[in-house]
Amino acid sequence: MTEPTDPSYHWNGAELDLDAYLTRIGFDGERKPTVETLQQLVLQHTTSIPFENLEIILGRGIDLDLETLQDKLVRRRRGGYCYENVQLFAAALERLGFGVTGLGGRVTLGAESLRPSTHALLRVTTADDDRAWLVDVGFGAGPLRALELTHSPVEFTAGEWRFRLERGSGELGIEQWTLYQFGRDGWVDRYTFTMNPQYRIDFRVGNHFVSTSPHSPFTMRPFVQRFHPGVHYVLDDLTLITEHPDGSADTRELEPAELPKVLSEVFDIDLDAADAARLTEVPWRN
Repeated sequence: MTEPTDPSYHWNGAELDLDAYLTRIGFDGERKPTVETLQQLVLQHTTSIPFENLEIILGRGIDLDLETLQDKLVRRRRGGYCYENVQLFAAALERLGFGVTGLGGRVTLGAESLRPSTHALLRVTTADDDRAWLVDVGFGAGPLRALELTHSPVEFTAGEWRFRLERGSGELGIEQWTLYQFGRDGWVDRYTFTMNPQYRIDFRVGNHFVSTSPHSPFTMRPFVQRFHPGVHYVLDDLTLITEHPDGSADTRELEPAELPKVLSEVFDIDLDAADAARLTEVPWRN
């Protein structure tokens, strides 16, 4: 099959400032499309770039063009949510020679009702073997490694965190995968996904809903995450949650005036004075 020439099918890797991106995530390994390089890139990106929706809460939109993503996540050392992180990461992988296909996930988290497909994922292939890998750098809670897409159920650890990936069957007998994570409530299904390819234009549609709809949780309150091998920090509205791999968690209620300091010290997000002042006014509660 001939590879599509329409640039809409690709990730604009040629436009990426690769040196700046790799410096941002602290990667100094081999720049080759190998499994070893992929695993290191996933670890470095996930632990270096936080998950955050603050642009929405501050009254600005989320733009997914690569230059905007580089300026925000790389030069200004901010974070982003799934569509931002995944498109930046896809551009880097494409630039390095990996095979990259977008996927869409339905975040379930134990819900019984059907959820929309609003989570961005990647299917990645390497040059040094014939396996395919699930890569998720945009959930805000790992995994810290690429996961082999194998037909047998696999339970694994990434850092100190436990996950399980299973292949099953969905509507009309279509192959459907489920990622489970061990946490406060034991094993919980995080999301489901299929191998139906998603492109940048599909991510733009999902991004519009997630960043503008009153039904999206990301338009309602600040939601920020920082994930490490042994601890997961979450800011949900004015609640600071510290989660541990054994499922235990600590919570603390914040005052609005504390937000800029907590964002800087816990999440490595430094807002300018104007944005910090606006955030402390809790505009999302108006």
